[in-house]
Amino acid sequence: MKINNRKIITLSAFALMGLQVPLVQAAIVPSGVTLASKQELVRSNGAEPATLDPQLAESNESFNIILDCFSGLVSIDAAGKIHPDLAAKWENQNNTVWTFHLRPGIVWSNGKPITAQDVVFSWQRLVDPKTASPYASFASNAHIENAQAIADGKMPVSQLGVKALDDHTVQVTLSQPVSYFLQFVGHISLFPVNKAVVEQFGDKWTQPGNIVTSGAYTPVQWVVNEKVVAQRNPKYWDNKATVINKVTYLPIADQAAMVNRYRAGEIDITDTIPTIQYRQLKTELGGQVHNTDLLGIYYYKFNTVKAPFNDVRVRQALNLALNKSIITDKVVGQGQKPADTLMPLKIGGMTFTPPAYAAWSQSKRNAEAKKLLAEAGFTPAHPLKLNLLYNTSQDHQRIAIAATSMWKKNLGADVTMKNQEWKTMLDTMRQGNFDLVRYTWLADYNEPSTFFNTFRTGDTQNTTKYSNSHFDAAIQTASETTDAGKIKQEYQTASDILSNDVPAIPVYYYVQNQLVKPFIGGFTVSPLGFYLTRNIYIKQH
Repeated sequence: MKINNRKIITLSAFALMGLQVPLVQAAIVPSGVTLASKQELVRSNGAEPATLDPQLAESNESFNIILDCFSGLVSIDAAGKIHPDLAAKWENQNNTVWTFHLRPGIVWSNGKPITAQDVVFSWQRLVDPKTASPYASFASNAHIENAQAIADGKMPVSQLGVKALDDHTVQVTLSQPVSYFLQFVGHISLFPVNKAVVEQFGDKWTQPGNIVTSGAYTPVQWVVNEKVVAQRNPKYWDNKATVINKVTYLPIADQAAMVNRYRAGEIDITDTIPTIQYRQLKTELGGQVHNTDLLGIYYYKFNTVKAPFNDVRVRQALNLALNKSIITDKVVGQGQKPADTLMPLKIGGMTFTPPAYAAWSQSKRNAEAKKLLAEAGFTPAHPLKLNLLYNTSQDHQRIAIAATSMWKKNLGADVTMKNQEWKTMLDTMRQGNFDLVRYTWLADYNEPSTFFNTFRTGDTQNTTKYSNSHFDAAIQTASETTDAGKIKQEYQTASDILSNDVPAIPVYYYVQNQLVKPFIGGFTVSPLGFYLTRNIYIKQH
């Protein structure tokens, strides 16, 4: 049954309905807490960020900084709730035509007005083939009208289903109803950028001195492989609710060095905890160890168009012969759970079933793996040889060592480990110069399609080059129906197909572990793995 539905979301509307008014995220300092006189935060940020451009970013190293410095039309809090941000209110007709009204008086960090034209420019820029955004497919996955045709170079960007009705109003037209469209709108790739600045400085626009931001902070210093420093943006529309005045992001790939600097008081929040030190740090530091279950998968991606990995039997064998319980219990041991699916089993309010082999013993898995590999033509006299690529990290190295050892023992496979710095590995992966590469996918939003879309034929995130028309059809059907039962059924079909085809080997479901100084307040991590500096404050200590 089709229902004509026009929803208007405003702060006053929530109040009139007797519901709690959804306030934007901000630092909330409890009464009785005395703030430190110096409100400066230092965050460990993993590797060097590849970019600070919202339309070009693709990893958390970049996302962490962009989330602090830019805002979207809406924001999503740690509980997954949608809040007004640059848009004060919005309305939709049948979940197909969405109209956003910008917050009155909002300006960029240079004092210039943030306009609807900036939003249109940014969304067009995302899908423009000239931009070569790794998230170009995000707009088509959100079913923004003509997004795919534009990304394929078949239509001009001016035909994208987004337009400025006036300086303060943006209208978005979708090719089909998408009830969870606001989840897309809250994603970094759709954060507006300043049209004039991007056009003036080109690919140098994100450099300090050039960059103009819309969020709580603005980068003022970027020393490659050393630090990124951002200062509080007094032009930010909710600046009065911000407490931290300065935030420094340190790209530290050496996790032992990161812990040493944390112990020395040089870092307030780490991005992770080294596996090898986890139990010791848990014992010594207790409450400073924070654990968050994430909607994420740690996996190894195949180059599925490269022989012999274009043979599904080879991919299945390597998947079955990997003892994931040993990796989660003995190698990482921080609460991770072994994974047999390429999405979490509980997501978007739905619970899914793993493949039948999830219940097999490891000995049964190994026997089936040997059989499959032999059928594919690999024997002790003619062993399978491959390269395993991972980005430089002690933890990734330890997992890779364990995996290669298992494949050698269980299959006789000769695996050569190769490591590269994060940005180099991303380039290598995108160029297709790999056999098997370590990767992680953390949900962009709380709905199964965020995992499945990355394996759709032609998706810009699909660096495996995997293609299965039945899988594509299941995802498409799920996106077109509003029947909850049908949606779950199609997603289950899609999951089953991936579990059989194995374009990537799921290793474990993600847990994020961090060290946080006891004087840090307002620290909350979302299931997507992010926390915002603007929510944080430093207590007197």
